[in-house]
Amino acid sequence: MRRYGQPKDITQKYLDRPGSYGIIFFDGKILLTHQKNPKPEIQLPGGGIDLGESQTTALHREVLEETGWRISILRRLGAYQRYTYMPEYGFHARKICHIFLARAIHRVGEPTEPGHTAIWSNPSDVINKLASEGDAAFVENLLKIKLKNI
Repeated sequence: MRRYGQPKDITQKYLDRPGSYGIIFFDGKILLTHQKNPKPEIQLPGGGIDLGESQTTALHREVLEETGWRISILRRLGAYQRYTYMPEYGFHARKICHIFLARAIHRVGEPTEPGHTAIWSNPSDVINKLASEGDAAFVENLLKIKLKNI
């Protein structure tokens, strides 16, 4: 599985942390989330898969919590890994990021997860906004494919 970001520090113990994230389209724009803490950054909506939860169930839950939107998942695009420290949990993690293509269906309300704000962005601007280079690479590849098919 391809890695993005910092290489693994062999002196560090990492816990696997699988998560599901969505490249979510609606009306020609892509839905992102601004996360205020632990450090402000713009991300693809999504997050950790809870014990006993499927990848797609986790994505539906996380997108609703972080953006207030319900989605329809179209297909899985792939996965990548990255090594990081997660201060909100107090451990180092090998994040296994499953990326899905989806479309927004309707807005239910405001995000329920504290410190999150939904943002709509033009696709061409998304790559430079995302904090994760793995997420940005998936968006870039998707946009190249879509442009070829037009």
